Amino acid sequence: MDIYKVNDIGELIKDNPYVGRGIVLGKSADGKNAVAAYFIMGRSENSRNRIFTQKDGEVFTEPFDASKVEDPSLIIYAAIRKFENKLIVTNGDQTDTIYDFLKDGKCFCKALKTREFEPDAPNFTPRISGMICFGDGDFSYKMSILKSIDAEGSDCARYTFDYPSKPGLGHFIHTYVTDGNPIPTFQGEPERVAVPDDINEFADKLWSNLNEDNKISLYVRYTSLETGEETNVLINKNN
Repeated sequence: MDIYKVNDIGELIKDNPYVGRGIVLGKSADGKNAVAAYFIMGRSENSRNRIFTQKDGEVFTEPFDASKVEDPSLIIYAAIRKFENKLIVTNGDQTDTIYDFLKDGKCFCKALKTREFEPDAPNFTPRISGMICFGDGDFSYKMSILKSIDAEGSDCARYTFDYPSKPGLGHFIHTYVTDGNPIPTFQGEPERVAVPDDINEFADKLWSNLNEDNKISLYVRYTSLETGEETNVLINKNN
């Protein structure tokens, strides 16, 4: 087993019916861009009734048809926010928790100590989070997963990963291994994946390989390390 293998993310997700929600952070192969991607999938009508919207550089999940919303608490949230030199990406309202802690001079890890997995028994969906920290023309990034320590949801296990940026390398964390009942939670470290120079190539690789029935929305951002210019791709299955 090659523990340093850098995977093709398309190969990791194709033929997998349900990886849930996923975050990728890393650096483009030419070393010029910080890269962040977030996607959502859904099995229920409530989960599938969503789109991504972008406002002032922040990304939100919103209902596609507001009249069909059953429970907004776990499906409507800010997915991407910025605070000073930091870009926050998460799969839930812990985005706001992290933002508020940073604003108070506290850190990513302390913010997530106050949160746990989602209260959606029997799945106990993990909360996954990431943060890019820009500085001196480069960046580092953190990733986190909060997951149930057992099948009963009796307590929360918290894992945090801290990475330097390396050209062409990204890390991919997602909520589930695949479909199931209950749905099996992501295991192990974030997966090492290749990050190309071209944002459209990367977005297409993600979107085209996510399960057609269950994919909902995808957002990809490339941030130039030289100029700070942001290039974005936003795809919604519901138009």
